[in-house]
Amino acid sequence: MSSFNEINPAGLAVAIVPDSFKGSVPASGVAEAMKLGVQAAARAANRPVDVRTMPFADGGEGTLDAILAAWEVPARELETTDAIGRPITARFGLSPQGDIAVIEAAEANGLPAVSDVPLRPLEATSYGVGAIISRALDAGVQQIVLCIGGSATTDGGTGLFKALGARFLDARGGQLPDGGGALRDLETIDLSGVDPRIHEVTWRIACDVTNPLTGPSGAAAVFGPQKGADPGQVEILEAGLGRLAQVLVRETGRDIAQVAGMGAAGGLASCLAATCAVELVPGWELVADVLGIHRILADADLVLTGEGRLDTQSLAGKVVNGVRLASPHTADVIVIAGSVQLEENQIEQAGLLAAYSIAPGPASLEELSGNASGLIRATSYNVMRTYLASR
Repeated sequence: MSSFNEINPAGLAVAIVPDSFKGSVPASGVAEAMKLGVQAAARAANRPVDVRTMPFADGGEGTLDAILAAWEVPARELETTDAIGRPITARFGLSPQGDIAVIEAAEANGLPAVSDVPLRPLEATSYGVGAIISRALDAGVQQIVLCIGGSATTDGGTGLFKALGARFLDARGGQLPDGGGALRDLETIDLSGVDPRIHEVTWRIACDVTNPLTGPSGAAAVFGPQKGADPGQVEILEAGLGRLAQVLVRETGRDIAQVAGMGAAGGLASCLAATCAVELVPGWELVADVLGIHRILADADLVLTGEGRLDTQSLAGKVVNGVRLASPHTADVIVIAGSVQLEENQIEQAGLLAAYSIAPGPASLEELSGNASGLIRATSYNVMRTYLASR
């Protein structure tokens, strides 16, 4: 990809790299609205501006859509099951070259998909995620990028591994039922039928937490209640994950119980990490690498990014922080957000030139969401007119 300056040496180079405004506009829609506003401002000021857009995400909800939009490829679909075994249609992405698969695990084991029924934390399974992985392997990929946030499961990834051919057995040789609640009775793991192709691909897992699999900061204790587990069920899940870790050590020689990040998504990556070489990467960093974000940021004079709410979390591992870190030190970085909840000194200390809310005045969340695209475009226009007037 050529640089900005090779294309338009006399113009201002603007890179637009936003997250979604969750619940309102996907990242691709935010990027398009920002682009329209910037281009309209440039025309009004009669100034040459070269604009490039790249929808972005932090490895959580919306990552698949952002990557598909940036790659300009359609989603691949397959029939699988949700976290309680109901048939669903899930999606995944293949890079234009067909060598990388991007899987958003929540497509199959996501919490929102089972919010219509009482949560079943002991039985919830990641089996459907494994079915997506199997289809990606069928496509002949060389690398699998697995985004694991938003799960309804605490099964240590056993469901995922069942779908790939593993058998989790009790002391009598019977296969355990789905879910983390049954893992207390785990005696052996039969890996003889596991798809050998899992060892032939590169595994990169988007993970933004450092929680271990077990213990007081582990998957069951910290995240179990979010998935409907009461204190008694948390104890059952903790015991099951502990037993899983013990048996994995015996079967594979790898002790993953206290490895940072293994507690993410109910231990979803645990069986993979015990049997394959996996790399856990902060979500925004992984997405940046997959999309090659540095290619459009390298020569930018101005970088526009944004998300639904700019707050202290935005400065610690979210898209805004990732874009700021990836931007050249010579570029000005401006944030456009649904709401801005940072003080002026925090914005300055974060290395941002400015941050703007799309709210034109007092408004409810419903009002802002209903016209978010138009408000993003209008705010981008005003920001760009002001910025051009200062140069």
